[in-house]
Amino acid sequence: MRRSSIGDFVKRNSMKSPPAFPVSVEYVVVAGGAGGGNDLGGGGGAGGYRSSVTGESSGGGASAESALSLSAGTYAVEVGAGGNGGVARTTASTAGGNSVFSTVSSTGGGRGGNGIFSPTTGGSGGGGGGAGAVGTTDQGRAGGNYSNDVGGGGGGASVAGGNGTVSAGGTGGAGVSSSVTGSSIGRAGGGGGGGYTAPGGTASDGGGAGGSSGATNGTNGTVNTGGGGGGAAGIGVSGNGGNGGSGVVIFSLPLQATATFSVGVTQTNAVLGNSRVYTVTAAGPTDEVTIG
Repeated sequence: MRRSSIGDFVKRNSMKSPPAFPVSVEYVVVAGGAGGGNDLGGGGGAGGYRSSVTGESSGGGASAESALSLSAGTYAVEVGAGGNGGVARTTASTAGGNSVFSTVSSTGGGRGGNGIFSPTTGGSGGGGGGAGAVGTTDQGRAGGNYSNDVGGGGGGASVAGGNGTVSAGGTGGAGVSSSVTGSSIGRAGGGGGGGYTAPGGTASDGGGAGGSSGATNGTNGTVNTGGGGGGAAGIGVSGNGGNGGSGVVIFSLPLQATATFSVGVTQTNAVLGNSRVYTVTAAGPTDEVTIG
């Protein structure tokens, strides 16, 4: 074989062949968690959790959704912000922001309540202050109820928030674990309810713990988990609820495909088997990804 022919053969076989579109795309889309309430506040609800990863669960006890079938083109991508914790009794906490990937939208967590402001529905519902709020079907669970001068826990993606008891604030509901990035990580846990003389509620999977006794602040939810913020302790005092954790968008593409993001996107990526997994940790409402 001539030298040039050998060179051409090597060059052709070292070039990446284009993918056959449409491609199957697995995803995990987690919305922002809500802020915890203040003044015996309820925990913030976790951001809605939607997943199509084979063998894993989506939120609210649902099975994995169907993977997306995407052609070459440009698609929306947005990461929901965490909600703000309630401040000094008279300022309500706020819900988390929605996260979006293509046609998949996860709903932000519902705010934690207190004696003045009711909790709200969301991906997972906020804890009371009164009765806990419900979550969104196939995304998350309800928040727990206020009782015995302690706040209810915020709902998590897989387990409802616990009710307040004489011994502790309501436990934040558990989230869902996923190995989409290669290691198991729990996300979308609800925030713990705030105590009074009792300890605050515990939390997991990115949720923040509730404040314990006096005017203790609730703990913030973990960034990029969609965890709810913890409720603050105390009655009529200045403890603040924890902020909710921001959400995250994760998706995988065949190695032959490319993904180009708009300038507002922050992302990392890594090869896992025959796919490249993209983890988007920040993206606004006008941001996009172009798949080719």
